[in-house]
Amino acid sequence: MIEKNLKKRIFTSIALLLLTLLFFISKFILIYTLIVLGVLSIMEFTNLINKIYKEPKIILFSNIIFIIFIFIFSFFFFYFSNIFQLKILLFLILVTCIASDIGGYIVGKTLKGPKLSKISPKKTISGSFGSLVFASIFFSIGFFYLSNTTSIKIFLVGILTSVFCQLGDLFFSFLKRKGNVKDTGNFFPGHGGVLDRLDGIFFGIPFGFISLILLF
Repeated sequence: MIEKNLKKRIFTSIALLLLTLLFFISKFILIYTLIVLGVLSIMEFTNLINKIYKEPKIILFSNIIFIIFIFIFSFFFFYFSNIFQLKILLFLILVTCIASDIGGYIVGKTLKGPKLSKISPKKTISGSFGSLVFASIFFSIGFFYLSNTTSIKIFLVGILTSVFCQLGDLFFSFLKRKGNVKDTGNFFPGHGGVLDRLDGIFFGIPFGFISLILLF
């Protein structure tokens, strides 16, 4: 029997995939989604930083850096979405990030084993490997379907995307650990807040896209 939390994660992942499809075909939904998720991310981040630090200058600096990052991330996401070829690649990397998260959860829960890091006790080495496998295979299949080509470079882009997704996950897990909170919010059932769900995506998409450009 599937545990309750896993059911929530599956339903949430399906909902996010459907949302991805919707703002793939609708510019209005894309803009609205970027604004809503961007604002919620900033609110959760500022709340988290306020729990970690007491020095006003550090809080202000951290919040400004994150706001600038969200603005740049959202701007380029929207800009690339207006160029069809880049839009296809962008959304392929986005869904690869989702595949990395799902692969890590399924394999980690199934095989368990040694922990990956003290920063995030629930994450295992087997789960990390599962993320790499799911992401690389999914990206390779997607890229082959779009271009009818395959190479070790394509496989490597999938791996690098997963690596940065996991680094993003660990980075925000580190912040949550320092702030002594389990989740940044409860916006997504089974996942917590917006940052709990988008942490890996915030790292995976830009670095995955950059690795694709550098390797090709």
